[in-house]
Amino acid sequence: MIITSFFPQIYYVFLCEPHWQLLYHIGITGMGLFTIITLLSPSLSTGKYRAYRAMLFCSMGLFGIVPTIHACFLNWSNHRRNGTLAYEIAMSLSYLIGTLFYVTRIPERWKPGWFDIVGHSHQIFHVLVVVGALTHYAATLKMLNWRDSLGCAITFQ
Repeated sequence: MIITSFFPQIYYVFLCEPHWQLLYHIGITGMGLFTIITLLSPSLSTGKYRAYRAMLFCSMGLFGIVPTIHACFLNWSNHRRNGTLAYEIAMSLSYLIGTLFYVTRIPERWKPGWFDIVGHSHQIFHVLVVVGALTHYAATLKMLNWRDSLGCAITFQ
C-alpha cells in the first residue's frame, strides 16, 4: 500500500516533468521491492526483528519527504499546494503514529490480557492505516482536480 500510494501523487505533481516522475517512481519501487524481499525472508520474520521491519516501512514513508519538498518548490505559486500538503502530512502522521503503536505494543504492554480481543496495538495500527488511506485519497482527488483545471504548459511527444 505504501509503494502504490506514492504513484498517483508523483504522477500528478510531476505530470509536466516526466523525468522526475520516472526517477521518483523508480526510487519508491526499488525501496518497496527491497522491503518485500526482506519481509519474505524467514530469518527476519521473528519477533526479534519487529523494530527492523517497522523501520523499513517508516523509511519508505519518509522517502516521500524528498518529492514533497521538490513539489513545494516546483508549485510554490499554486494556492492549492497547502491544502494538498496538509492532507499528505495528516496521512504521514497517521501512518507513523500507527507504526509507533505497532512497535511499542501499547496498550497491551501496559495491561497484559486486557486488549486480547479489542484495542490491541495491531488493531490500532490498522485503524490508523485506514485513516491515512482516506486522507491520501482526499489529497489525490485535490491533485486530480488541480491537474484537470491547470494542465501542462508543454506538450509531450
